[in-house]
Amino acid sequence: QVQLVESGGGLVQPGGSLRLSCAASGTIFSISTMGWYRQAPGKERELVAAITTADSTNYADSLKGRFTISRDNAKNTVYLQMNNLKPEDTAVYYCNAEYRPSRWLARNLELWGQGTLVTVSS
Repeated sequence: QVQLVESGGGLVQPGGSLRLSCAASGTIFSISTMGWYRQAPGKERELVAAITTADSTNYADSLKGRFTISRDNAKNTVYLQMNNLKPEDTAVYYCNAEYRPSRWLARNLELWGQGTLVTVSS
């Protein structure tokens, strides 16, 4: 069984901070890219940030400077530090991973977590 489990979501006031965590488990040979996406009510899912094994990062332009993505390769875990949260950040945040399930399968598969709700409201 291969899965991603997110944690750290919840209710926070504007200007507050949250740290999301996502841990991959199961039969995984390697993970290339891990990232965070979010989907607000009535909106399409969008990229928040992504990070490679080599720690190259990619952020949504509107979020760069407030959000920071990091990963612990040894633990197959990715984190998202969210600072100065705004009401428009309210969304379900999904963890994503591109992983190689086996050394014998030379392509990456996509894995999604269940999502964790972040609500920014006063």
